[in-house]
Formats: sequence, C-alpha cells, structure tokens
Amino acid sequence: MLALSALTPAQAEFDHFITVDGTKLMDGDQEFRFLSFNVPTLNYIEDEMDFDQPNPYGLPSEFELHDLYKTVNELGGRVIRSYTIPVRNVNFPKDSVTYVEAPGVFNEAAFKKMDLALALAEQYGIRVVVPLLNNWQWMGGRPNYADFRGKTKDEFWTDRQLIEDFKKTIHYVLNRTNTITGVKYKDDKTIMAWETGNELENPPEWAIEIARYIKSLDSNHLLIDGYNAIHLEDYSNWIKQYSIDEPAIDMINTHHYEVSPTEMVANIKKTVAMVGGKKPVFLGEFGFISTTGIEKVLDYVISEPAIPGTFIWSLRRHHPRGGFYHHSEPVGYGLYRAYHWPGFTDGEIYDERNLLKMYRRKAFEIQGKPVPPISPAEPPVLLPFSDAPTFSWQGSMGAAGYNIERADSATGPWQQIQYNIEDIDTPGFDLYSDTSAEVGRQYYYRVKTINSEGLVSAPSNVVGPVTINYLTLVDKARNVAMLDESKGVTIETWNYRSYKEAFSRLHGDEGAVLRYYSPGEELLDLRIYAYEKGQQPMLEFFASDDGVSFEPIEVKTEQYASPETNYDYLVPRLYQTGRLKGTRYVKMTFKGTADVVRAELDYR
Repeated sequence: MLALSALTPAQAEFDHFITVDGTKLMDGDQEFRFLSFNVPTLNYIEDEMDFDQPNPYGLPSEFELHDLYKTVNELGGRVIRSYTIPVRNVNFPKDSVTYVEAPGVFNEAAFKKMDLALALAEQYGIRVVVPLLNNWQWMGGRPNYADFRGKTKDEFWTDRQLIEDFKKTIHYVLNRTNTITGVKYKDDKTIMAWETGNELENPPEWAIEIARYIKSLDSNHLLIDGYNAIHLEDYSNWIKQYSIDEPAIDMINTHHYEVSPTEMVANIKKTVAMVGGKKPVFLGEFGFISTTGIEKVLDYVISEPAIPGTFIWSLRRHHPRGGFYHHSEPVGYGLYRAYHWPGFTDGEIYDERNLLKMYRRKAFEIQGKPVPPISPAEPPVLLPFSDAPTFSWQGSMGAAGYNIERADSATGPWQQIQYNIEDIDTPGFDLYSDTSAEVGRQYYYRVKTINSEGLVSAPSNVVGPVTINYLTLVDKARNVAMLDESKGVTIETWNYRSYKEAFSRLHGDEGAVLRYYSPGEELLDLRIYAYEKGQQPMLEFFASDDGVSFEPIEVKTEQYASPETNYDYLVPRLYQTGRLKGTRYVKMTFKGTADVVRAELDYR
C-alpha cells in the first residue's frame, strides 16, 4: 500500500504543465497525444449496487484508485477525464455524501478523496481533466445549484446569485491545497486542464465570463469549453464561435455518439474544419459503436494533427469487496456497459475483449511507441469468510480469471478446485461457492490470478482454517441449469440499470414457476433475490419432500427500495424461507412480474 503521508511536492512525476502550441498539446518540448478513457467515478461513486444497499453513492477507496491507475497505465492512457464536482441533489438519499453541500459549503471528507485521487494520479504518471460543472442532475449539477436558491435551472446562466454561487465552487476548488501533497490544485501539474463543465447548454456570455474568471485564478492550466457540442439523435449541436474566438478558452471539445462510425468521422472532420487550426480539438466523449467503427475513428484521429486525443466512454474498476463496479447507459441501446479490463464474457455482446485490445494498441501507436507485453496480474487478496465456503476476493488489474485452491493445512498440498473463473458477476454477492467441500471438515483456501496471456500469479493470502458447517448452492441466473424445474421463465440480459446492473435474470410473469431441489437432506435456508414493481411481493412459496405434493409456506421478505429517482430502479426484494424440516423441494409461483437475479440455497 502506498505510503501517502510520505508524498511531497518534490516527488512529483511531472516536470511541466501541459501547454498549447497551435493545434498541438505540449509536455515541455514534446508533443502530448493520447487515447484514453472517461472515468466518471474517479472522485465519486454512483454505482454502489449491492442488493441491500439503497444508497448508490459513495466515495472511492484507496484500493480501487490504485486498481484504476494500474489499468489506465496498462492501457497506455496517460490522461483521464473525470466527471464533475458533485452537488447535493434533492433526489439523493439523505445519507449520501457529496462535495458541494450548499452554496459555498464544501464537504472536507469528500475533497480529501479528490486529494487522494490526484496524489495517486501523480504517482502513476497520469494526468487528469476535471470538468467543474454538470449540465445534468447526474451526481448533481446546474439544476441543483438552482434548487439551493429555489430557482429554475434555466436561470442558472443569467441569475447573478447563481453565477456567484458557482464561482464560489470554482474559487474553492482551484485554491484548495491538497492535504496529501501540499500543492494547491491550481499549481498541480497532474491536472492537464479544467473544463467549464460537462455538456453545458450555456449562452456565450456565461461561458466567456466563467472562462475569464478561471484564468484570473489559475494561469497554469489549460481551459476547455464544456459547451454541449454533442452528436446523438441529431447533429444540430455544433461548437460555437465564441469557443474559437475567446482567448481564455484553450481547447475545443465535442462528444460523439452517432450510430454510424462513418457519420461520426464526418462530424469530427467538420468540427476540425470549423475550428480552422486556431485551437486543438479533442473528443471528450465517444463510443457505443462497433469495434471496427471505433478503430475507424481512432485511425482518423491518429492521422489528424489538430486532434491531440480522445476519451472513450467509459471505464470502471474493481470493487474493494470483490468483483467490479458496473454502469450501463440509457443511450447505450440497452446493451453497452462500462468497460472492464481485460474484457469478460459478459461483454461479448459489445466485443469488450477485442475492443480493449485494439484500443490499447492504438493508444501506444498515437504516442509513437511499441505496444508493451501484457503485464502479469498480481496475486489477489482473499477476503475473510467462515461457516460456509462461499467467498470473494479483491481482484487484480489485468486478471482474466482466477484459480481456486483448497488444502487441509496452511502449507498444503494444494488442490485446484476451480479453474479460470471470472470476477465480473452481479455486484454485491460472493464470487464463488465451493460445493465440493465436506460438511464438518476444516479447510484452507487461496486464489491465483490468470492474465489474458495465460500467465498464472503467485497465490493470494490464505484463509483458514474454515470449519464447514453447511454448503451453499448458488444460482446466478445465467441459465436454467440450477433449476429443478421451471415454467414460463425466460433469461433476460438487457436494461441492466433498473436491476442494479445485474447482468442476467430469470424473468417471469403471472403464472410462471421456479423450483429448486436441495442436494442435502437438511435445507437450512433459501434466499431469493428478486426485482419487482410496487410494494406487494410477487412470489408465493411452496415446499415438498417428494416433489409431488406441495404445501404453501410463509417466508420472510425484506425490500431495499432506493429513494434515488435519477434512475428507474425497481424494488429489490429478498425472500427467505429459513430452515425447512423434511423439505427437499421449494417451488415459487409468480403472482405478477418479477425478475430473480440470484438464488442461494444453504444445505447439509
């Protein structure tokens, strides 16, 4: 673990601020070009998707920031684009932490995470682009500054009180002294550029005033205009003339989500022509097209000297409790999700593995460097567990899979009980359950990583002795293999966000049936994790010893509905049977629509 307290300004990785020379970005006397990623959760998390966690918001841990920066370096990224400075949102759960709590009121605990993110970026040699304001309500932005004062979001651009409120945030951020490095943000070479905001629908007068205000406080950093020059459903939002003419604005930024890569390239070319060589142009966001389409865009970018680089949307990292953070997008056609290096089976539908390999190759090509070999994955950290061999581990950057090993003693001999399993499953649940263990025995466990080239790591830490009191059969809703019987049930794999990013689910409407069978003579508990609409449970439960005669049973239900309204979350509802004597079969009938994302059956 990095000794952060030892970081000092003298240890900075960077010798220069990034500057502009015509259409080029310069790092000292060297041209600076990049192909990298948007990292919307660099300083703020909106994807805490544990089934029983109503609040999706939080702050990043040191583990996950290390994992992120290792990933970006592996992918040749050089610089990342964060999302914005979060603002208190009336739709956030009350226990949510944020950055701007009220006009001129800032959360120190949150900003210390920003300090950490910048300090680690410096150590890893990665620059950061920081947008200061969000046009949208996601994570809080323009509408929420207006909410503080009881005004409308459209007044934000012209109301003096709201403009001054935003300037308070700018002043605080630029003049903040990093509590880890001791460097003011405005003096930190780690920051490549400030961006006035994300997809701002601002009038020219507002943008010019804010740009000049930022430059009056900070003459070191480049400034990007955050006007909403986005190409999505139509192509009417082009860059504005003020962006080209205003001296306080250094770079032009556009976002591209055209369905056709040919049209995407054509629109980028048109933007370059509109700027006319007066300033650099870069792609602040783009994506949601095929691998060949992305490659076509990158080939054009590499060939065009007026474009220093791109940020594809978007990258997520490992979660400290196992697995990854996940995020899908409304404009991603119900299919695209954030990328996870080195790519996984869940991402086959959008060719994740091949896209990331290609993107990595191009990232080094634009720098004029050979593509380095894939790095070995470090050993993971096996997390503590007891009673049943159901567990998770902190994943390792670049791990394509994991081998699970078990022994009767801490020194071995070790038996491999599972080969090359992925850690990309539904967030918030244990990654693995050992059903080959014997109840009553004690075991030791460890895990090894396998990278995408097949190289196996040294083992993780050892957890044990673990006394096995029961086993757990886990159905991850990937197929019907774990079901004893089903009727009217389909496997669904779309609209992930409503189901808190669960990749797949067992979907049933009224009259559908699911049935599970206990491998052991004693069924201790069956837990069904379902997503439903409304306040009334949609599943009824029946038990049987012979699989023929079923009797209705009472089950415990708990729901974990989120007050968050920025996304269309369904109600997570947990059903628990408890111990069922003389029962080997449990049947569920659907009284209405429900989607089961996981079942866990404890037995012995």
